[in-house]
Amino acid sequence: MKFTLSWLKEHLDTNAGLDEIVERLTMIGLEVEEVTNPADRLKPFTIAKVLEATQHPNADRLRVLKVDAGDGGEPLQIVCGAPNARAGLVGVLARPGDYVPGIDVTLSVGKIRDVESFGMMCSERELELSDEHTGIIDLPEDAPVGVSYAQYAGLDDPVIEIGLTPNRPDCTGVYGIARDLAAAGLGTLKERAHDQIRGDFPCPTDVKLDFGDTKPLCKAFGLRMVKGLKNGPSPKWMQERLIAIGLRPINTLVDITNYMTFDQGRPLHVFDAAKVTGDLAVRRGVKGESIEGLNGKTYEVDDTVCVIADDNGLESLGGILGGEVSGCTDDTTDVLIESALWDEDGIAATGRKLGVNTDARYRFERGVDPDYMLPGLEMATKLVMDLCGGEPSEVVVAGKVPDDTHIVDFPYSEVKRLTGLDVSHAEINVTLKALGFWISGTGDTVKVAAPSWRPDIEGKADLAEEVVRIVGLDKVPSTPLPRIGSVAAKVLTPGQIRRNRARRALAARGLNEAVTWSFVTKAEAEAFGGGAPELALANPISPELSDMRPSLLPGLLTAAQRNADRGYPDVALFEVGQVFADDTPEGQSMVAAGVRRGTAVLDGAGRHWSGASPAVGVFDAKADATAVLAAIGAPVDKLQVYTDAPDYFHPGRSGALKLGPKNTLAVFGEIHPRMLGLLDIEGPLVGFEIYLDNLPQPKAKATRSKGALDVSDLMPVRRDFAFVVDKSTPAETLLKAARGAEKALIADVTLFDVYEGKGIAEDQKSLAIDVTLQPTQKTLTDEEIDAVAKKIIAAVEKATGGTLRG
Repeated sequence: MKFTLSWLKEHLDTNAGLDEIVERLTMIGLEVEEVTNPADRLKPFTIAKVLEATQHPNADRLRVLKVDAGDGGEPLQIVCGAPNARAGLVGVLARPGDYVPGIDVTLSVGKIRDVESFGMMCSERELELSDEHTGIIDLPEDAPVGVSYAQYAGLDDPVIEIGLTPNRPDCTGVYGIARDLAAAGLGTLKERAHDQIRGDFPCPTDVKLDFGDTKPLCKAFGLRMVKGLKNGPSPKWMQERLIAIGLRPINTLVDITNYMTFDQGRPLHVFDAAKVTGDLAVRRGVKGESIEGLNGKTYEVDDTVCVIADDNGLESLGGILGGEVSGCTDDTTDVLIESALWDEDGIAATGRKLGVNTDARYRFERGVDPDYMLPGLEMATKLVMDLCGGEPSEVVVAGKVPDDTHIVDFPYSEVKRLTGLDVSHAEINVTLKALGFWISGTGDTVKVAAPSWRPDIEGKADLAEEVVRIVGLDKVPSTPLPRIGSVAAKVLTPGQIRRNRARRALAARGLNEAVTWSFVTKAEAEAFGGGAPELALANPISPELSDMRPSLLPGLLTAAQRNADRGYPDVALFEVGQVFADDTPEGQSMVAAGVRRGTAVLDGAGRHWSGASPAVGVFDAKADATAVLAAIGAPVDKLQVYTDAPDYFHPGRSGALKLGPKNTLAVFGEIHPRMLGLLDIEGPLVGFEIYLDNLPQPKAKATRSKGALDVSDLMPVRRDFAFVVDKSTPAETLLKAARGAEKALIADVTLFDVYEGKGIAEDQKSLAIDVTLQPTQKTLTDEEIDAVAKKIIAAVEKATGGTLRG
C-alpha cells in the first residue's frame, strides 16, 4: 500500500514530520517497507527559458534553441524537435550527464545533423510524469529560471509504502491509515463528508442478483447513472497522486475509481451507459462465455465465476476487472457508477482461477467496509459531478447490506494478562473509541462492538491486541525467564531428532537436500499409491498440483530430470517431509526419501581417465536406506529384506527392509520403466523411502552415561560354508537361519558368493557364507567349533531345504 505524505495529511491534521510518522506507523503494526522521494530522480532537472529559436539549417522539423539555464553562464545551444519549441518558452532542462528516465538515456554532448546540442528540453513522458509527449513542458512565464523543477512543481512529496497483513483491510485506503495514526495520538482525523446526493431522475438501468439456489457471490449492488458529463484528463492533483503510487492516469472517470480505491479503500467501477443494453444481471458465468478485460486479455468463465451481464452478454468480472466492451473513453457522456459488496471467497477463487491480480481483487478478497458501500457511491458521484459535471439519477440497490455486528464481552483484565501492560480502564476506553469501537457497560467487564471496517475482530484477545499496539508495544515490560538450577531436558522430540539425523546421514553420503511441492498431479498420485478423492485439493494453485502427495518420489524424480535437462545428469537428491494416505491426522506421516540418477554413486559421478563411474543400481539405494536407518537408531542387524516393494519400483530389482513381516521401515529399488514414462523421465534412476514413524520408540535409559565397552580380547574364528538351495530361495532366509544357530557365539554372517552353472542343477544355486565366531570367555576348541558348525548346517537345512555343498 503506497501513499504520499501530503495525501495522508489531507485526512490527518498533524504537525508531525515524516520521520515521526514513519516510526509511529511501524509501532502500530503498519510496517513501513520503503520511503522514496520522486524528487530524487528529478533532482538534476531545472527550469530554463528559451531565448531564441531558429530553424535548423539541415532539417525542416528541428530548431536550434538558445536556452538560459539560470546559472549566469552563456546560453546553451540545444537542438529540439518539439512543435511547441519557441522563443520565450519556459520549460525543463536536462544537461549532459543527466539521466532521463523516460527514455533510459544518460545525455552527452552530441551532434544532430551537424549542429552541436548541449542538452535537451524535456516532455512530461521523458520525465515519467505522464504519457504526454506531443511537446516539451510549457511552464508559466513567471516560473523561476534556474530553480529545481521538482521543487517548483511540488513533486518532492515523499511516498510511503507499508506492508499490510491480510487481517487489516481497513488500511487499504489512506483514510483508514490516517484513522489509526489519529488513534495513536499523532493528530486529529478529518471526518469525511457524508453528503447524500439527491437524484434528479429514476435510474434507467435496473440491477438483479440472479444466483438461483446457489451461494450468492454478490451480497449487495448499488448503481447510479450520471448523464450529460464531459470526460477528459483528470485534474493535475489527482494525476500526481496516482503517478506517485505507480498508477497511470487514463481519464477522469477511470482515475476517480482508482483514486477512491486507494483513498477510501472502496473499489468501484464505471460503465459507459451508451454501451450497456438493457438491465444488468449479476450472476454466475456460463461455460463457454468469455470476456475481454480492460487489460486487453480474454478470459473464459464458468459457473464458479461471478460476472455482470446485460442483454448483449458479459460486461465485467464482478469485483475484479471491467470489460473492454463497456469501458469509458473521452467520448463518454453518460455513465453507470457501480458500488457493490462481493463474496470474499468467490473473489479469491476467481482471481486464482483466471490469474487476475487487480487492486479491486486485493481489497474485496480481504473484506471491504460493508457500511461504506452506499456512502462510497455518493462520494464517487460527487467527484464525478465536480470534475465532469452531469446530472445524477436515483440510486438502485439490489440485495441487502449485511449486518455483521459482533458483540464481544471484554474483561479489562485481559490487557494485563495477555500483554503485561497495566492500562487503566479509562485509557482502554479512549483507545478503543478512537479506533471506532462501541463500548457499553460499566464495571470490570464491558460489551464491545467492532466497527464495520474491522472484520478481523472476533474475540477479547483481538481487543487486547488493539490496545497494546496503540498504547505502544515498546512499553511492554521485558521480563527475563527465571534460571533453572537443574539440567534442562531434551528440547527436541524423538521425531525431530530422527529427521535431523536422517538429513545429516544423507548429506554425508553426497545427496543434496531438495524441498518439493506437497502436491502432485492426479495421475502421479494414483501411480504412487494415492489419488483418494478426499486428498484432491478443492482449489489447487494449478492443474499440475491437484492432489496431496502419497510419496516424496514424484517430486524428487521430476527435480532430478530438471537438473538433467539443464546439463547436470548425475544428481543425487533427498527430501525429508510429509506424505498423505488420507485426510486424517493418522494418515499423515513423515518420510525420508532420496533418488540417484545416472552415475551418481557414493564414490563419485561422471567420467574420469581412470574409468567412468558405473550406473546407479538397486544396491546403491539399499546402501543409502540402510545407512540412514543405522544413523537414526534402527536395529539394522535385525532387519529382514523382503521382495514386496511397491509397484512403482522395478520387480526383481527392489526390496523392502522390515522389522518383522508387518513393520516396513524402508523400501528401495530401481524405478519402474512405467513410472519413468508417466513422468517423462529418462533413467537410470534408483530411489528409496524410509518411514520414520514406523521405527519403534527408543527405550528410556536409566542413566545418560554410556554403557561399558563390551569388547572381547580373544581372537575371532571364521568359517566358510556353501549350501546348494533352490533358485527361488532368498539369500536372506539362509543368512537369518545361520545367525540364529548359536547367538551367543556367532558375531556376523555375510554372503560372499552366489554360483549357478556347471556342477549345480539348473533349478538350484550355491550360496556361500562367511561366519564369524567371537568367543568371550575362553578360546574355542576344535570340538566346540565343529559343534557350532553342525548347528549352522542343521539350521540352514531346516530353513531352506538345502544341503551342504560337497
